[in-house]
Amino acid sequence: MSQPRQPSQHEHTLEYRGVSFSYPGVESPALSSISFAVHAGERLGILGPNGGGKSTLLKLTLGLLDMQAGDIRVCGRSPREARREGLVGYVPQKIDAELAFPLSVRQVVLMPLVVNLAPWRRAPVETIRRADEAISMVGASELSDRPIGALSGGQLQRVMIARAIAPRPTLLLLDEPTVGIDVAGQRRFAELLQSLRERLGVTIVVVSHDIRTIAAGCDRVACLARTLHFHDAPSGLSPQVLGEVFRHDIAEVFGDVHVDAHAAASCHVDAGDHAHHHCCDHHASSGVSLVVSAKPASAAGPTGAPALAPGASDHQETPRANA
Repeated sequence: MSQPRQPSQHEHTLEYRGVSFSYPGVESPALSSISFAVHAGERLGILGPNGGGKSTLLKLTLGLLDMQAGDIRVCGRSPREARREGLVGYVPQKIDAELAFPLSVRQVVLMPLVVNLAPWRRAPVETIRRADEAISMVGASELSDRPIGALSGGQLQRVMIARAIAPRPTLLLLDEPTVGIDVAGQRRFAELLQSLRERLGVTIVVVSHDIRTIAAGCDRVACLARTLHFHDAPSGLSPQVLGEVFRHDIAEVFGDVHVDAHAAASCHVDAGDHAHHHCCDHHASSGVSLVVSAKPASAAGPTGAPALAPGASDHQETPRANA
């Protein structure tokens, strides 16, 4: 088996220092003063609502957008330098382009390994072996000769991860990797991430709005909604943090929203009375006040990952918040 790449002795694989970004013509910034670091070999989940800046942060990390303020370092390099050196593997959320071509799984995984190979030359035996090794790591060896367009969602996800790790990157970025995958598939995904970290020593960043995905498959969580609200172990997530992060999802519908989120065990109001109860005395005249009571989780998830305590399962009143 190939040895994990060791391109740098940096303690942090990924560092964000005061990163801010705004799109032209948009009043509110997409990101504001983002600063945190991802330790080497860590699995970090970036959790946040749609429109909270997750995709913008990914594009900046990949060097697809120009920096406006702050700095990002990948193994001490700029994002574009790191990508040119093959230090970053990326699994996008949408991969429709590959499905339209009559390619096999092996051919798709080979793509990043033969990008500089002349089209009339065959891939060297060693390069094919590396592709097959990556396919084996994700448990998809029996799919090697199958057309990429004939795969299920879960199979396709594994193949795209195999393509991303085939060049042996130091950092693996995954954008909404469990969209459309059931709970059992999410559990297998978490186990796969753990296996890849142990075998390759790769640092993993998972970007998602799905709390279950983040809690089950990550060591630490960064909650992002234009600015950084939380950066610690999943077990430290509180209803207040989740309420603040995900209020942006419903603010687009109801306007400015205040969420009073608290553990159900500390709540003195019956669930049926929440619709008529207001715990907040500072309502905005044009805003909406919500009460979100989160039931504390009493046990770890199926993979042994720390549960979101409190906040793993929620009781939510109308209108609903994804908190």
